[in-house]
Amino acid sequence: MHILMVYIHVKPEMVDAFIEATLANARGSNQEPGVARWDFNQQQDDPTRFCLYEVYRSKDALAAHRETAHFLTWRDAVKDMMVSERTRTEYTNIYPPDESW
Repeated sequence: MHILMVYIHVKPEMVDAFIEATLANARGSNQEPGVARWDFNQQQDDPTRFCLYEVYRSKDALAAHRETAHFLTWRDAVKDMMVSERTRTEYTNIYPPDESW
């Protein structure tokens, strides 16, 4: 598994538009065969901060995701909604075992 945690800080006046655009990306992402899980989270104590939890079955699946229409549409739609560039951290799965996903 290839796991990403993506952190995004959105301009306050853009939160609703960001949520709408990201929900469309989330729905499309969860239909991809190479995606094991794709979650969209909003920080409780600061609603302008979001986290995407993305689990891909391989690095190739991540590369394929970045070429989908829903991702490219999302990327272009939200680029000016952010306070700063999104950041990400990559993880390796330990538990549950990969075959359990």
